[in-house]
Order: sequence, then structure tokens, then C-alpha cells
Amino acid sequence: MHCSYFAAERCRSCTLIEQPYADQLVGKQRQVEAVLGRRPELDWLAPVASLEAGFRNKAKMVVGGTAQQPTLGILDAEGRGIDLQRCGLYPPGLTAAFPVLAEFIVQAALAPYDVPRRSGELKFLIVTESPDGELMLRFVLRSQESVTRIRKHLPDLMRALPNLQVVSVNLHPEHKATVEGQREIVLTEQETLRMRVNDFDMYLRPQSFFQTNTPVAAALYRQAREWVAERAPESVWDLYCGVGGFALHCAAPGRDVIGIETSAEAIASAELSARQAGLDRVAFQVGDATAFALGADVVPELVIVNPPRRGLGEDLCRWLESSSAVRQVVYSSCHAGSLARDLALMPSLRPRRARLLDMFPQTTHYEVLTLLERG
Repeated sequence: MHCSYFAAERCRSCTLIEQPYADQLVGKQRQVEAVLGRRPELDWLAPVASLEAGFRNKAKMVVGGTAQQPTLGILDAEGRGIDLQRCGLYPPGLTAAFPVLAEFIVQAALAPYDVPRRSGELKFLIVTESPDGELMLRFVLRSQESVTRIRKHLPDLMRALPNLQVVSVNLHPEHKATVEGQREIVLTEQETLRMRVNDFDMYLRPQSFFQTNTPVAAALYRQAREWVAERAPESVWDLYCGVGGFALHCAAPGRDVIGIETSAEAIASAELSARQAGLDRVAFQVGDATAFALGADVVPELVIVNPPRRGLGEDLCRWLESSSAVRQVVYSSCHAGSLARDLALMPSLRPRRARLLDMFPQTTHYEVLTLLERG
């Protein structure tokens, strides 16, 4: 894949972009197998490939420059904006939206946040595209100073982008290396973006997490569903469930499924999906995965886990290791190193099958799904 930004050394984020894509997949497979170590009992399925370009459903664009000439992309080492509106990772729907959003910044006189000087208001634009081409837009602001102007000019933006369905403001007053703050102000009547994945309508709220590569996420859920169906458990937990992707896909007649997630917004979205699908034996709760497991009176036969990069942590691993009623674990990991550390803490739950899913082409990152079975 050729990228003019990479060639000009304006953006070097895609560290593998000069390698043929087939070589990238081979390298990632070798890397994950090396990290997990030699395991003769582990059956590796063929990797799931991605589109090489245009695969990202979300753009987190740092806003730089000035209110008269904004840039959308990243910042250089001195904190100056580098415009990446034509980045090849984004699909045509997002690429077409970027110039319109840049014009809106000018129209609404939104001063980009100047990192070195700690001045200005607009820090990021976060834009998500659904499989149907609908958009969610979030303005990440330092304060509410610009909200009135955004509201005033929002009808013009909605006319210019008729596929724009959800717009919100995220307030991030602190000067720190994080993308967003805790408070969200929704500016549109519609609050959720529908994300069609396989058989389900899933719903994304402004602060909910969703996998960045929709087709590969769909393959991830299908693979988990296949493994769970083969084992036919009567009870399943989906820990770190997000908006409910694994729980929804692994539901079946006669099976009780519970999803646990700290984000109340994500749980609200998951509950909506379950209601619409008529899944009355799928339930979701807001809570910490480890605290829920350690405090539970009833233990399921199968547990699905999809933790952040840091992994499950020692407490949850020890609980899974000691809970003999848990016969299988389906572990979705975005970091092979933390997966290997967790596996070492659960020696009686042995990896039987695994599959690499290339959620992030052109980079060294990937997702790996592993089936663990006791004994």
C-alpha cells in the first residue's frame, strides 16, 4: 500500500506499510506463536485477513492549525498540526466528511487547542461510520465556551452531511495525553449509531467502545459463536462485554448469558440490541468484571473475556483457575504479551485452538482469539 504521507515522512504510524500484506500476516502469525511459546496441543486456524486500506470505521483526528485554516490529523514533535484528511486507512465515507468538517470549524470559529501554549478549545474530532454509511461525530472541547456556536451552526452541518445522525460534545478540560473526558453533551435527538454486525443490530453511543474494523470484528464474533456452539454450555458469562458483541452472538435457546461491563452507556446499548433480537435469556449488568466474578454465587460453564491491553490481571486469572465449574474460556486479546502472562496463571485451562484476526493492517497490532479448555 502506497501512502504519500508515509513517503514524505509526515506520518510514520503505519510501521509495516512498506511490507506486502501477505508478509505482514505471516510475520504477525510468527510473532504471536513465539510469544505464546511452543504448545503442541494448540491448533492454529488460518489467520483472518483484512482489507489493506479503507478498513477503519473510526477516525480520531487531532485538530491543529488555526480556526481559519484548521488541520485534521496528528501533531508533530513541536505540537503543530499535520493534515491527514486523505489517509488511506479511512473508507470513502469518512474521507468525504473531513473537508466538510474542516469548513464547519471555520464557520463556527472553533479555535484549535494549541498544545504548547495550552490555549484554544477544539482538541479532537472523533468520527465513526456505520456499515450503512451513517456517521457519529464528537467534538472534544476544553470547555463549554464553543458549545453555543456549535449548536447555532449545527443545522448547516447536518444539511451538508445528510448521513450525520449523532453529534455530541465531549468536555476534556485537562491538559493530558488522553483523548476524551468524562462529560458528554448530546446535541442531536438521536443518541445511538446503529452498527449492523452479522445477524444483529448493535448500537454505539458516544462513549462506547467498538472494534475499529467492522468486517474483522464480525469474523471475530462468528468464530467465538462457532466454538461456543460446539461445546453447547447452558450458562455463559461475557466479561468486559462492551456493547454486547460476544454475548449476543453466543446466545442460544436454553442458554443463560450474562454480560458485564463498567460503561453504563455500553450496557444500555447492549440491552437495546438484546431486546430487539428477542433474547430474553441474555442479560447485561454494569460492573467490574473481576469483582463480579469473585462475588458470584453461581459459576457458568463457559466464560468469554475481552480485556483491555493490560489483560485480565492476577485476581481474575486465579479465580478462573480455581473455579472448576468453568470448563472453557474464550479469550479475545489485543496484546499477546498480556495473554501469555494470563495463560501462565491458568495452567489447568489449556489453549486448544487459536486464531489471529488482523484488526489493524499496516501495523504490528492484531487480535487473537483463543479457546481454553480445562484438563
